[in-house]
Amino acid sequence: MNSSPPAFTAVLTGNPNCGKTALFNALTGLRAKVGNYAGVTVERKEGALLGAAPGHPVTVLDLPGTYSLSPQSLDEQIARDVLFRRVPGVPEPALVIVVADASNLQRNLYYATQVIELGYPTFLALNMVDVARQNGHTVDPAALSRALGVPVFPMVASEGEGVGTLQEAVHRFAAQPGSHRVIPREFNELPEQFGREAQAIEQRLETLFPHRERLAAAEALLLLGDDPVLNSHREIYPEPLVAAVTAARTRLESAGVDWRSAAIEARYARVFAIAQHVTTETLSEGESFSDRLDRLLTHRIWGLVIFVALMALMFQGIFSVAQWPMDALDAGVGWLADRVSTALGPGDLQDLLANGVIKGVGAVIVFLPQICLLFLFIALLEDTGYMARAAFLMDRLMSRVGLHGKSFIPMLSSFACAIPGIMATRTIESPKDRLVTILVAPLMSCSARLPVYTVLIAACIPQTRVLGFLGLPGLTLLGMYLLGIVGALGMAWLFKRTLLRGEPPPLILELPPYKRPVPRVMLRHMWDRAKLFLRRAGTVILGINILLWFLATYPRQPELDTAFDARLLTLVQPSDPAVRTPAEAAARVQAWRAQPDRAALVEAADALNHEQSGERLRGSFAGRLGHAIEPLIRPLGFDWKIGIGLVASFAAREVFVSTMSVVYNVGEVDAGDAAGTASLVEVLQAERRPDGTPVYTLLTGLTLMVFYVFAMQCVSTVAVVRRETNGWKWPLFQLAYMTALAWVLAFLTYQIGRWMAG
Repeated sequence: MNSSPPAFTAVLTGNPNCGKTALFNALTGLRAKVGNYAGVTVERKEGALLGAAPGHPVTVLDLPGTYSLSPQSLDEQIARDVLFRRVPGVPEPALVIVVADASNLQRNLYYATQVIELGYPTFLALNMVDVARQNGHTVDPAALSRALGVPVFPMVASEGEGVGTLQEAVHRFAAQPGSHRVIPREFNELPEQFGREAQAIEQRLETLFPHRERLAAAEALLLLGDDPVLNSHREIYPEPLVAAVTAARTRLESAGVDWRSAAIEARYARVFAIAQHVTTETLSEGESFSDRLDRLLTHRIWGLVIFVALMALMFQGIFSVAQWPMDALDAGVGWLADRVSTALGPGDLQDLLANGVIKGVGAVIVFLPQICLLFLFIALLEDTGYMARAAFLMDRLMSRVGLHGKSFIPMLSSFACAIPGIMATRTIESPKDRLVTILVAPLMSCSARLPVYTVLIAACIPQTRVLGFLGLPGLTLLGMYLLGIVGALGMAWLFKRTLLRGEPPPLILELPPYKRPVPRVMLRHMWDRAKLFLRRAGTVILGINILLWFLATYPRQPELDTAFDARLLTLVQPSDPAVRTPAEAAARVQAWRAQPDRAALVEAADALNHEQSGERLRGSFAGRLGHAIEPLIRPLGFDWKIGIGLVASFAAREVFVSTMSVVYNVGEVDAGDAAGTASLVEVLQAERRPDGTPVYTLLTGLTLMVFYVFAMQCVSTVAVVRRETNGWKWPLFQLAYMTALAWVLAFLTYQIGRWMAG
């Protein structure tokens, strides 16, 4: 009987911005399995090491970035707990690969030495040696290996340079785990009394946790010198141990030893000596190109101008570059709907598949090129290192509204999707700042709003040029995104002065080195996000569209159809007395479409069919729902059909587009090719109120977009907020305040617009 090979887990860890993700992607070929750690919301990312030998599979587990084993955030706490074997379902690391930035060696060695002291077999991946050389630093890998007592692998992970050597070494070690002998090392010279107290606690830990005996020395240093480490796991440490640590601290204070800083200072002194010994300076001191670029990009005025210009360029590109593939997708959706209609013939099944499924889901899928461009742009900002500069730049503005500068990155990530943006708040140390960021992050215009903005701009905003080269549609889209930013900052200011008072801590942010983006990685990230969008279109949106089709089609109204059939016969029979049935009348109208002398008659028949479709929808379940909420939305300038879209899109914002497609297409296929193949934008532009005025005017379009900027219409986001805040209090509050804010601001937009126009 063949037994499965033993699991071999290589843990990848290191400081933030050290290139750890690039190395993980290179080692696993970008094929990562992503989930969450059991019991917490921190993302768990693992993948199989490429080139595994038969019988010796290697799993690479990528830990969140952390600066030390003394965690300041939930992400860092998970990294520490995995190494201390406290996370259920995560096996003991068979090998730890510490990634260190060669251009910031001293800072990275602090954490590296802490990990080496844990006693695991350890490799050091010395990354970004190219950046170090550019900055005038040359690190001797052999000398560093001797100083640390672990193998050192110099590399440039983003380029794949040196990755193969590390990969081969991991495979050799997995095949022969005993080939790497672990020699316990300590990288600090502690005060004598501090050392004695730490050793006494170490002995207690060895007795209490015999299965973690080799971790006892490092754990004792953390318990003795870091109060949060002890307090964050009171359920793990028994009271006698807590009392022993407290008594040891008291004795150290009596002896004049600062237990909070003794171990830190000793480690930094040793790390500084190692870094000085293995590093050679090859350039004279002076301002580097990176420094000069930072001086421009982080300038209080020019930096902000460049940031806004980059945003404007992105939104202008979304409208111009993405238009061609969008037109192709739109044509493909129309062609497929026509083929299905022809193949199936008239009936409910044809109506469901052609209008409810293909046109409904297709109305959202056509925006895939724009969403891909948005994700690609954000990946470019992250990959080049500009994202951290943008956070530093925005810290001045964020601090004025009471937010931490670190809140900017989750908020900027929410441009793509609020869910990863909310999850990114785990890096914020202050619980109040983190909660405020969670509450306002959905106000940033996510990719789900993009289809709504696009269809409304195309239907309502004129194609005019501003300053000769900027399109008004692109500027309108930029305005919606800026409105979301202003709204988020305004609500953050309000929350920090009412519900969640508190001063934000000063921003301490590492600016990573500038890097040349790796197209393969960027495209992979873009495709991963695009797949989530397509999966959502094929599940949530498809299900809602099928439900909407049912609600917009039923109950059937035979008396209404009979009345309209009689009117069609009355219209056609004077021109062709041979027509005896409504089906014959509809077929005869279809045959007359190409005849100029019959144009007036065809137009009258189309108007009758359109009226019939409207009456069917009015009497359907969806129509009744729209009429029920119409009194609430009439002050915003919305009719009952728009109300159906608003209610449906509370599940997901982008559903508004497919809902409008279903609402305006159901029952209209009989109107002939002109109406049946018209795009959603053309249908919206042709929609009229009972008095003959257009429904989708410039003011209506702007009001609807303002509503969608501020409304919380995403069930998935509500669920994530509930998970991140461990209860329903804050997600329900968020849903209530955002809905009220959306209604009030849309009301002001519409009423002020009417006042200015009249």
